[in-house]
Amino acid sequence: MKGMRGFTLVWFGQIVSLIGTAMSQFAITVWAYQETGQATTLALVGTFSFLPTVVLSPFAGAIVDRSNRKLVMMLSDFGAAIATGTLLLLASLDVLQIWHLYIAGAFAGVFQAFQFPAYSAAITMMIPKEQYARASGMMSVAQTGSIIIAPVLGGILLAAVGLTGVFIADLATFSAAFVTLFLAHIPQPEETSEGREGSGKLWQEAVYGFRYIFQRRSLLGLQIVFFFINLVASFAII
Repeated sequence: MKGMRGFTLVWFGQIVSLIGTAMSQFAITVWAYQETGQATTLALVGTFSFLPTVVLSPFAGAIVDRSNRKLVMMLSDFGAAIATGTLLLLASLDVLQIWHLYIAGAFAGVFQAFQFPAYSAAITMMIPKEQYARASGMMSVAQTGSIIIAPVLGGILLAAVGLTGVFIADLATFSAAFVTLFLAHIPQPEETSEGREGSGKLWQEAVYGFRYIFQRRSLLGLQIVFFFINLVASFAII
């Protein structure tokens, strides 16, 4: 499936996966607080999940540019599914502990660092430029919708079927994302002479992104605004 239809298919799979992931994160937060009664535990769970993304993000974009976007997205979903599946197994055996959440969160965070760069790069290859605004709006709806819907669904599922049920639902959403990616056609960009000359310079490509932003005050200000919006939103969710 190609073009806007292909993008819509991938978008649908990704929004389903986003909701599933956010449901698991909400359920884990509730479970961790019930087990310990400490806000520090919640902060550590979030830190271990978020830190790999912060560390790897400068390099993720450069690596994605050198890789197959579709394959990167599928591997990202698969890696995150492994983390959820491991937590499901531990919870089913009634041996799940807090430190397991730290490891699983960090493991999933490594793969999630590549998910959004690959997704963004794939979109530019799937649809014409005149559809970029529409696609951007759909992505914003997916992100905002998952933040609003997931805690509600997560709370309902947690009360109805417990933590293991939430993990099973999350794995089902990963399956949906995986299938939609498999069915969609995501073209690879044509290799240019500039791209060939830049190969083998991963560190320079990563640093260039920071330099580009810091040299443009408007972009830097926008990044700072987004940072604080996400920070406040994270505290609001917790």
